[in-house]
Amino acid sequence: MLGDASLVRKVNTQATLRALRSEGVTTLTRLGRITGLSRQTVEAVLDELGERGWVREVPPDGGAMGRPARRFAFRADAGYVLGVDVGANKILVSLADLNGQVVASERALVEETASAPERLAAAERTALACADRFGIARSRVWAVAAGTVGIVDRSGRVTLSLVLPGWTGVDLAAHAGRWFGCKGLADNDANLAALAEHWCGSAQHAQDIVYVLAGRRAGAGILIGGRLHRGRSGGAGEIGALRQVGWEDAGRALTEKGSPDEVFAAAGAGEQPAVDAVDSFAWNLAVGTSALILAIDPDLVVIGGGYARAGEVLLAPLRRHLDDLCLSVPEVVISTFGDESVALGGVRLALDHVEREVLGL
Repeated sequence: MLGDASLVRKVNTQATLRALRSEGVTTLTRLGRITGLSRQTVEAVLDELGERGWVREVPPDGGAMGRPARRFAFRADAGYVLGVDVGANKILVSLADLNGQVVASERALVEETASAPERLAAAERTALACADRFGIARSRVWAVAAGTVGIVDRSGRVTLSLVLPGWTGVDLAAHAGRWFGCKGLADNDANLAALAEHWCGSAQHAQDIVYVLAGRRAGAGILIGGRLHRGRSGGAGEIGALRQVGWEDAGRALTEKGSPDEVFAAAGAGEQPAVDAVDSFAWNLAVGTSALILAIDPDLVVIGGGYARAGEVLLAPLRRHLDDLCLSVPEVVISTFGDESVALGGVRLALDHVEREVLGL
């Protein structure tokens, strides 16, 4: 009987909390109508949530006639989550509230040749600076999720990295959790970028998605049925490991003609050497992308990463090459968030954990 009562309370709490988060500011009457619970039950749940600091009562609507209805709102500022992009040349941190609204960000440069301890220290400094400058106590960060280049297993450990010195074997999730004394998570950077685009970016309307991270290095993340597909070891999407694909050297070849921004700008202006360089890069990108398209038959391909800033200058030759390589080419679009996708995907991963394990949703 006690177990049954506890389960009922949990279900009632979940229903009320979901309604609050979806409605924003709402009344007891409205909550009762949405959840199907009695007014007395809703009041009891709200009292409990208020004691936890997750709900606040909103001042009555001054324009209402008669006795004003009591109004309540979910406290998105009760806690925060952090998404961290630990890249080859940069650290990018996004701090978000419990509604997923990014409220602060922090960026720092890091040398590509930095050792693993130096890179971890830079990531920790940047993460702590982001929270400190926003003015929140570190104890109010409930989860941190980091994205990085390489294969990351389900525990958050980097099992293979051919790009960052000493990075293979780093337990990134454990390190991230220690920064704030909270839950730490980690995943491949392209996986998190794909998650961000599906959450609130270019891929919201799609379920089967290939995300291609195009920059100085190329990588891919896969969503099937709206869920990340990591594979048995976390290596799903690592098509660039096949040297015949040409992803390993594609970015370096492009920059032989100048900085990427200069090359793309020159190509956009019709300068033939730059047009040829971009076309060659697009061909290499298309070879690996087409392999993923043929294997998965996705609804959508999203091109992200630093080179996504080139827009149609890159997409036009890429689409042309995909037409030659694929049986059926899906829609191909540019990322909404560019090089901020990885950190934002970390926010979504951390928020998923908080919603499931803390809020009980």
